[in-house]
Amino acid sequence: MAPVGRCQEYAVGADVSFLGAAEKQGIAFRDNGVPRPGLEILKDHGYNWIRLRLFHAPTDLPNNLDYTIALAKDAKKLGFKFLLDYHYADSWADPGKQPIPAAWQRMTHQQLVDAVFSYTRDTIAAFRDAGVLPDMVQIGNEIIHGMLWPDGKLPENWDNFAQLIYAGINGVDAGRGNGLRPKIMIHIDRGGDWKSTKEFFDRLNTYGVPYDVIGQSYYPWWHGSLNDLRTNLELMAREYHKPIIVVEAAYNWKPGNYMGRPAPFPESAEGQRQFLDELNRVVIGTPDGLGAGVFWWEPAVDGPLAIRGYFDDQHNALPVITVFDRFTRGK
Repeated sequence: MAPVGRCQEYAVGADVSFLGAAEKQGIAFRDNGVPRPGLEILKDHGYNWIRLRLFHAPTDLPNNLDYTIALAKDAKKLGFKFLLDYHYADSWADPGKQPIPAAWQRMTHQQLVDAVFSYTRDTIAAFRDAGVLPDMVQIGNEIIHGMLWPDGKLPENWDNFAQLIYAGINGVDAGRGNGLRPKIMIHIDRGGDWKSTKEFFDRLNTYGVPYDVIGQSYYPWWHGSLNDLRTNLELMAREYHKPIIVVEAAYNWKPGNYMGRPAPFPESAEGQRQFLDELNRVVIGTPDGLGAGVFWWEPAVDGPLAIRGYFDDQHNALPVITVFDRFTRGK
């Protein structure tokens, strides 16, 4: 793979936030028919990063602090680097919703700023004390429309939003102690949309926010063609001169998102492999080596979204898992 500018290594990553819960439920993931821990399977196929989301006080999802620390420990033992994804919510935060945690509902703006700082500081300190200080931290998840609505909703409340972002970044610094400073990622979901990407980062940059990496989501049924993504990556690299990671991507291995309309690749096991292979080529081709990696969203998820995962209905690994083998295995 091509050298990566300003980034220590090319991130071959996966969001495995549901993996611990799936294995605890008794699911045995298999590679070539042999049951093995999911993290070991990924490691064996060249994966070097994991991404884990953290909810504030989840009630129906497993991703609380203790669960996330335990999964991070398992990954660190295998040598993975760790990207922590703060949702700053009790459940999913994304472009369509950025709910304030129940415990913060009645807070003023300044109280929210203080809460983001102290919560980030204390949770980062907990990861540090557990020996799993993240290597990179997302301040919010897919924050094109802001976070902690309505206080930090965009485009209405840019000043509030910027203060909330600063609070998160300052919390990371306060919590890491003497540990190596995690890189800071700002993550939006406009993989194929240069206009919206430029509007967001141009405005963000007027506030002098100190971030290190741009994260983009790219799901082709929502975010355009691979050519759209290529154009956006090229323009981001030239405009902002920062490493860019496609931090969420996925494709189905059986029909789901392209029923009754043309698909860029077959929704099949081989089509899924082709998608990741081509996506990786696009990212590697970003100017100045600033295409810094690709993360798959949930290779080991169970339930309806399993058709976007790396394992078939019998939990055997699909061809997509082999895409990075040729980069990481000797002859």
